[in-house]
Amino acid sequence: MPPYASLNAAYHVGDDSKAVQLNRQRIVDALSLPSEPAWLNQTHSTDIVQLDHQPSLVSPADGAITSLVDHVCVVQTADCLPVLICDQSGQQVAAVHAGWRGLADGIVTKAIELFKAPAAELLVWLGPAISAPHFEVGAEVRECFVNRNKQYSSAFSASSNTGRYRADLYQLTRLELRGIGVERIYGGEWCTYQDPARFYSYRRDGQTGRMVSLIYRKS
Repeated sequence: MPPYASLNAAYHVGDDSKAVQLNRQRIVDALSLPSEPAWLNQTHSTDIVQLDHQPSLVSPADGAITSLVDHVCVVQTADCLPVLICDQSGQQVAAVHAGWRGLADGIVTKAIELFKAPAAELLVWLGPAISAPHFEVGAEVRECFVNRNKQYSSAFSASSNTGRYRADLYQLTRLELRGIGVERIYGGEWCTYQDPARFYSYRRDGQTGRMVSLIYRKS
């Protein structure tokens, strides 16, 4: 039932726990996943779990990385940006939950640095997130990014509301990635806010479910 009418996979949003458990099993079955995903307790941090060392641990973290086969890295989103990463040889994979706080604090760079392969050999996919026209933030958010790198100013445009800005999560992430040498960047053409038929959006609906983006090495 609304507001969780379409495969909500998050326990923390007020949905019935039995329905969430069933939805998670539906995801495993529909995708023929080799194992239960390593569900994270996301806190808008820069913490990334290395599943090579903790394959069964459900951790407070906003990213997961592994070089083991059949270990599923997963993040949940409803406007924040899911970032999936792998190297060209398929030896490591990672999933990152990148809201503006995580991006400002460098979670994407931290994930890239955990890869053994150089940044130039990585492939990155940007999943569904809120688009700039619908993501209004205060001047303090813009300052968090511009204080790190003045180039980030290009990802902000003035809102019609005084002292407010429209923030482009996709552009911020591309700037971050290209700044550290990643050029193979894909995805990034959706808007969760504008597409209620396909995506959950916290900014649009307030109380809502969470979508999943996942990646793993297949045996």
